[in-house]
Amino acid sequence: MLIEFDDYPIHQTSLPLGQTGSGNPNQYDRFWFNGFREDLIFGVAFCSYPNKAIMDGAFSVVRDGRQTSVFASGRMNRDPVDTHMGPISIEIVEPMRVNRVVVDAPEQGIRADLTYTATTQAIQEAHQRTLAGNRLLMDNTRATQWGRWTGWIEVDGHRVSLGEGCAATKDRSWGVRASAIPDGAFDMPDPFLFLWAPIHFPDEYFHFLTFERADGWQWVHDAMRVPPTSTGGDLVRFRHVDHEIDWAPGKRRARHATLVPHPLDGTAEPMTLEPLATFQMRGIGYSHPEWGHGKWHGELAVGGESVVIDELDPLAPENLHVQQLVRATWGDRVGIGVLEQIAIGPLPRYGFNEFLDGAE
Repeated sequence: MLIEFDDYPIHQTSLPLGQTGSGNPNQYDRFWFNGFREDLIFGVAFCSYPNKAIMDGAFSVVRDGRQTSVFASGRMNRDPVDTHMGPISIEIVEPMRVNRVVVDAPEQGIRADLTYTATTQAIQEAHQRTLAGNRLLMDNTRATQWGRWTGWIEVDGHRVSLGEGCAATKDRSWGVRASAIPDGAFDMPDPFLFLWAPIHFPDEYFHFLTFERADGWQWVHDAMRVPPTSTGGDLVRFRHVDHEIDWAPGKRRARHATLVPHPLDGTAEPMTLEPLATFQMRGIGYSHPEWGHGKWHGELAVGGESVVIDELDPLAPENLHVQQLVRATWGDRVGIGVLEQIAIGPLPRYGFNEFLDGAE
């Protein structure tokens, strides 16, 4: 089937743009956003799975320790540029710069009308490819960008205005990524640690990403300073970032963290991260036992969830993947951002000796 964009000279295969160049059932194309200030954190995920004919999305808000979410899933729209599913829609107002997110789910207690405006260029992260034995789990490109949200969010009838705006991160990714439905024999995942830290400082932005095995080998590592587009500056890459995490007792998430970015030239200056709140990534579908990504729920299904974060079992598999809202201190600069974490399996160098034990 042809779509309007087939008129543009942007094809990468002999197929129309509505068809993928791969038959992998886990082929995906995702929008992801978060937004935060010290008293609020929210997230958005919206994804197409063209080889499954599924499109799903979620919106989730944490305030005062409670996380409220809405999920939508259904048959993928015939035109892949049509990015709405049930009560959730994402509009590309200006490519790589402005997006509008609208949520109208009163039955699940959530409504929102938000506009994202980028304040940096989109950066292409180091390519991410992960295997389990010889099975491909992930092979994707991720484009990360910093920005600001304006608009409002309403939860259970209480409307919160973002006023002049709050901090935002955008992540566009595409490729292959294992979904919630296994497509073959079960493999116990290899132990690994994943960290991602996009941070907003008053005059620049910081990015850190790593995937690390139990022995400390990092098969993906990326870090840089990113200037605002208003300055016309260039991004500056770091040679390496050391990380030290003080794990919260009984959990696999940080009580405190320190990053030490090593520049290509010059002296490393430590950055401390102080957690302020926790956002459970299950709230936008990641490892959710019912609303995991890429599952067929029928032509259209909408659901919701409201949980008190401190009442969840932090070591249950669906609760391991978190983003912590953090206050970052780097020399005399203070910023705000998130520290995303997944720590799975025995990781002796961090004090984890079993598959799902907590820190002592």
